[in-house]
Amino acid sequence: MKKVREFEFEQEDEGKDAYVFRLYITGASPNSSRAISNIKTFLDKYLKSQYELQIIDVYQQPQIAKTVDIIALPLLIKKSPLPERRMIGDMSNSERIFKSLNLAS
Repeated sequence: MKKVREFEFEQEDEGKDAYVFRLYITGASPNSSRAISNIKTFLDKYLKSQYELQIIDVYQQPQIAKTVDIIALPLLIKKSPLPERRMIGDMSNSERIFKSLNLAS
C-alpha cells in the first residue's frame, strides 16, 4: 500500500511495503518542493503501490539531523530493501534515481 506521510523519527514502521524511502527536506524551499513532487511522480509511475515515502523536514525535526549523516539536502534514502542507498538533489532525473538507489529499471 502506498503511503506518504510526515515522519516522526520515533515512529519507525518499516517492513510493511516492498520499498521504504525517507526524503529529508528543508521546509518549503523551492528545491524541497521540487524533490517532493518529482519523487512522488517517480514512485507512483515505477513502483506503483509498493512503497512507503516518509518526508522529514529537518527544520521541524532538527534532532534528526544529528542522528542521520546528512551532508546536503534534499536527501533521499532507500531504507528497505537493503542495501541502504542515498541520493542528493531535486529528484528530477529518473535514470539517476534508478542508478543511485539501485532499483531495477
